[in-house]
Amino acid sequence: MVARQLPEWLERIEALHPKSIELGLERVRAVAARLELGLEAVVITVGGTNGKGSTCAHLDSILRAAGYRVGLYTSPHLVHFNERARIDGVPVASADLIAAFEQVEAARGEVSLTYFEFTTLAVLVCFARCRPDVVILEVGLGGRLDAVNLIDADCAIVTSIDIDHVEYLGPTREHIGHEKAHIFRPQRPAICADPMPPDSLVRHAHAIGADLWRFGRDFNYAGDRQQWSYAGRRIRRNSLAYPALRGANQLLNASAALAALEALADRLPVTQQAVRQGLALVDLPGRFQVLPGRPTVVLDVAHNPHAAAHLASNLDNMGFFPETWAILGVMRDKDIDGIVKALRDSVDHWLLVDLPGSRAASAGELFDRFAALGIAPRVGHAVEMHPSPRDALERAQAAASEDDRIVVFGSFLTVADILEARAEARPPSV
Repeated sequence: MVARQLPEWLERIEALHPKSIELGLERVRAVAARLELGLEAVVITVGGTNGKGSTCAHLDSILRAAGYRVGLYTSPHLVHFNERARIDGVPVASADLIAAFEQVEAARGEVSLTYFEFTTLAVLVCFARCRPDVVILEVGLGGRLDAVNLIDADCAIVTSIDIDHVEYLGPTREHIGHEKAHIFRPQRPAICADPMPPDSLVRHAHAIGADLWRFGRDFNYAGDRQQWSYAGRRIRRNSLAYPALRGANQLLNASAALAALEALADRLPVTQQAVRQGLALVDLPGRFQVLPGRPTVVLDVAHNPHAAAHLASNLDNMGFFPETWAILGVMRDKDIDGIVKALRDSVDHWLLVDLPGSRAASAGELFDRFAALGIAPRVGHAVEMHPSPRDALERAQAAASEDDRIVVFGSFLTVADILEARAEARPPSV
């Protein structure tokens, strides 16, 4: 076999299957059987429309603070593929990923795997080798037919259910809730953090005999300006400092993580001190991330109307800024109108950007959508097109006052371009 570096492997894997997304477990299950995959760890699977990454980050940080060895799998990545697989907070080395790719390639034979299926199997191979105490798996898309659902979770979390990926998951919350509920397992804890879950999710959990924990019934949170508290079925955690992740919705994500840890307390006991330390140290780039300096720059991967509404609320809670500049890049298959409507009252100037890939809406397409929504350039309100997020950020920083605010949001690729530009501009360490 020809030796390949990580970028070459990723390029090859991307070209293996004719579709970038093809849901179904038959192919990935067949290859997993050949690999004899097994995880000797407590497995927590996290699905949902929004909040998956934050909930995974809370779990990872708290469990590591408690002294457990944790494997964390999330997607997509922002800058480097290695971000998707972490052991004890450290990205898996490229050499270990390549070795896992080689193992999956040898096992798959003539089975055609999508990029996500192939790389998911490789990450599971890495985790099986490293033997962590806990493995946290973030669902890629949906739940029922997602490659992550190959693994039977000891506890599963659904963070929220809203309209997204309708071409794969269905047009309503009931359809989508049914898909996401399939990460639940019989007689095992099933945490639902959505305050108003679809009936389809509840019905499925009851039908399979899952131990359903519902927000507002089995666990809850309360808070004031200084601190917050968690209350579950048996455990209360009072006088907690707010998580290091910003945004009002982070308490809901943190409470879902604490509910999962309560449900698993017999196998994964966690002290109050570990909870405090984990919440204080949790870090997740691109989730209402405020960069240092002036004007204020906020990065957020809000790419559907539900997430955009949360972003608008969080922006409102930041206080007064004379003007807000928004840099938007998004995929064509997203509900662009819904995203824009959620934020139009919070933004003074729009800088629309091109992104790489055939799925991305061009700046010109976005400009046309804005015109159809009645958002056009006028005196004091710019609507511009730019070739990349970093070009748009340069323009905004040049035009904005020090007291203004710049919000970069939409696709992971939009935020990633800004983070890459910052990394490239950073002087090399000595």
